[in-house]
Amino acid sequence: MFGRLCILLCVTMMMANPKDEPKKIFPYDYRQEDLPNGLRLITVPTEYPNVVAVYIVTQTGSRNEVEPGKSGFAHFFEHLMFRGTKNTTPAQYEGLMKRAGASFNASTWDDRTQYHTTFSKEDLDTVLRLEADRFQNLAYAEDLFRTEALAVLGEYNKNSAEPSEKISEVLYNTAFDRHTYKHTTMGFLKDIQDMPNQYAYSKTFFDRYYRPEYTTIIVVGDVVPDAVRGMIDRHWGNWKRGSYVPAIPAETAHDKPRRAHVDWPAATLPWVCVAFRNAAYTDTELDSAALDILGNLGFSANSDLYRRLVIEEQIVDRLGVDNFDHADPNLIQMSARVKKSSDMARVEREILETAESLKEKLVAVEKLETVKKRLRYSFALRLNNSEAIAESLAHYIALRRTPETINRLYDRYAQVTPEDLRRIARKYFIENERTIVTLETKK
Repeated sequence: MFGRLCILLCVTMMMANPKDEPKKIFPYDYRQEDLPNGLRLITVPTEYPNVVAVYIVTQTGSRNEVEPGKSGFAHFFEHLMFRGTKNTTPAQYEGLMKRAGASFNASTWDDRTQYHTTFSKEDLDTVLRLEADRFQNLAYAEDLFRTEALAVLGEYNKNSAEPSEKISEVLYNTAFDRHTYKHTTMGFLKDIQDMPNQYAYSKTFFDRYYRPEYTTIIVVGDVVPDAVRGMIDRHWGNWKRGSYVPAIPAETAHDKPRRAHVDWPAATLPWVCVAFRNAAYTDTELDSAALDILGNLGFSANSDLYRRLVIEEQIVDRLGVDNFDHADPNLIQMSARVKKSSDMARVEREILETAESLKEKLVAVEKLETVKKRLRYSFALRLNNSEAIAESLAHYIALRRTPETINRLYDRYAQVTPEDLRRIARKYFIENERTIVTLETKK
């Protein structure tokens, strides 16, 4: 109850008077500690009673898949990590989690893989022991490996049946030449098809990246930090540090815009996606924050373009923007699902003209401040339970390994001026770094 009141109080203060905004958008006290082996522990006590959320974030995603022919392994290990250890069978692991009433799962993205569990506080030691066991003692036979590889291929085929997934795959493959962001988290199809033959390499991948220096444990909820540290020392303290550092190939500057088209084999509404190379995540410069604001101003549900195309003229039924934070420069994407193929060219032109207008016109200060407040409130209102707090932290921990990066980022939001927005738009909304992908039913 106290935690919820804390969030509401913070939001009320921000709404009452912008000058009185709290300096820190992340309102909880936390303890950040490093073990000698490089493992980082972040403990966030909250006043939500009895419940604890544990998020284990590894800075290992599809970005780390640097060898040709070996994409998809970060996601593959999201599956394998539930397949048992030298000490615990999958059935035993699942049984212990069920007896604890735990909700548990995992996810993989470009820059991270995370394993998350939410449960009652009295089971914290059990959960940390089980998690330490699979991070340090994962074991799987070759026949199980092959079976799981076929399951991953099935997942790829299922995802590829979605037009939005296919257009994303083609977009990244078109927009990148050298960087590993060229392939999606699932990986290239040819690599997934060959995955059953890569048992020996899988051991290499796990040995490289499932190491304490790449891992941060986030514990949020009804906990005492000293007690949590004791459990971490007991179960994770002997985990051996690794030595591997991947050489991520940098994407070179492009000399012309790029375009691709997807002929979809079934009936579907057409899509138009316009993307520009964006900035690597930064909490010290204005680039990340300014691009977020530009995207919100130009292409979000609160934008003039959305009002015109979606609400008034109704030629588009979806319009949105994604400026995902990444360790390296990635893409800011403006996507529209169009109702008629005959309107695709017009929608593409409208998106490009909106981007150009942001390079030429200064945004009104009042409009800019409204977007800043909206971004700040929406983040604060998400922090309404221990699991939500841990999930919000995990995204930023994968990038900077500290909750303090959230406060620094929102300080950058507060500093952005209309002149900064125009300067950043001119820096990133450039023709040579533009990729356009369209999708429509094959004629």
